Amino acid sequence: MADRVTHPRPPRFYFGLRSPYSWFALLDLEEHHPGLADRLEWRPWWEPDEAGEQLLRGIGARFPYTPASPAKELYIQRDVRRLAAERGLEIVWPEDRSPWWEVPHLAWFVAEREGLGRAWAERISRTRWLEGRDICDPRTVRRVAAELGLDPDEVAGAVDDPAVREQGARSLLDIHRDGVFGVPYFAHGLDTYWGVERLAAFAASLPDDTAGGQWAGPGTTGPADLGHAGGTG
Repeated sequence: MADRVTHPRPPRFYFGLRSPYSWFALLDLEEHHPGLADRLEWRPWWEPDEAGEQLLRGIGARFPYTPASPAKELYIQRDVRRLAAERGLEIVWPEDRSPWWEVPHLAWFVAEREGLGRAWAERISRTRWLEGRDICDPRTVRRVAAELGLDPDEVAGAVDDPAVREQGARSLLDIHRDGVFGVPYFAHGLDTYWGVERLAAFAASLPDDTAGGQWAGPGTTGPADLGHAGGTG
């Protein structure tokens, strides 16, 4: 019998377009670790709607999410303003009247297919946190899509596309398998790092040779494809 060949997974970055901490991680990647973002496997996280939950249950998974308490929400608001000020930014806290997180996150899969997944995450995050716009509003999604040169109808319609819905469910299944409980979350082999303040340690853990996306990270001698996951930051 031929020896089983395993391929170490590339380092992963789990992010959520809802999370201000994910946005800070995006900014810090650009500012302090130029070039690293292109070498990461990007994995989106969001709270699924009822249809998404049904798809997940159909494949034997549930999404790991616990809403924050009012006290934690208040702390997050103060913390986010402090972290934004440290980066010379003045945020506009968005009003999520009827959040439907599938809208911007399933749109990411369409953008990623066109090689613009990273650009989508960056631009939609700025739209949310610097402009205070509702990124779950299809009109906002259409505008950002047009700015990036994407088809606004295709991007805004991702939420109603069964194929993209299935792709999203598979992504959330990986979240379930990887056991990620919060974003931003970074993973390299079996080493994991939660929170924007762990980005430097994550970057320092990566080898210099990243050619071809094959990473001989610690703890990757066994089966490598364990999926991926997310949470709230």
